Amino acid sequence: MYKVFVNDVPIILSTQENIGSQYININIKKAKIKKLIHKIETGELHYVNLYHKKEHKLLKHLKKKLKVIVAAGGLVYNSQKEILFIYRNKKWDLPKGKAEMDENIEETAIREVEEETHVEGLKIVKFLQTTYHIINRNGKYKLKETHWYEMKTDFQGKLIPEASEGIKKAKWKNFEKSQKALLKSYANIKLLFPKEYLLQNPNDKGN
Repeated sequence: MYKVFVNDVPIILSTQENIGSQYININIKKAKIKKLIHKIETGELHYVNLYHKKEHKLLKHLKKKLKVIVAAGGLVYNSQKEILFIYRNKKWDLPKGKAEMDENIEETAIREVEEETHVEGLKIVKFLQTTYHIINRNGKYKLKETHWYEMKTDFQGKLIPEASEGIKKAKWKNFEKSQKALLKSYANIKLLFPKEYLLQNPNDKGN
């Protein structure tokens, strides 16, 4: 199963033809994906399940319907076990960005974290997971596929948010401040964190 987010509403990709009475269940090969996305954006739809009997074909069919942007980023810890956040578009986020030609995905992740925060000395600890969300660029929907890595650094210098990317702040946050930041973050970002970081947001609608 996969979750592909439109804002904070997940489109479920699964091998089950019916995952609940509240869901609209559609064969992914027959889905008019752009119309579905528009209905989710306007609040007309909240529960969508796109299914195929073969799990390995779910993303394959989705990628036939939407142009894919490959990106990478990091969940970064310093020596005090604080986590590196950025603040952009009135949300707390993690640093990430689009892959460039002639670099592997791990190189993308490190470069983007460095560029967006000016942190140094990054080392990848492990791969976390890949998240998927829909973006709208110039009136066209695209699928953003982001590969996430846990990283560590002993950097003690000043963080500098990359203003040209619309980033207002770059901050180290301890456990409690991370919990609060995640109340004003994105659903796909929350997937990267252990459950103890996730407080219930009173504005959440259960999506």
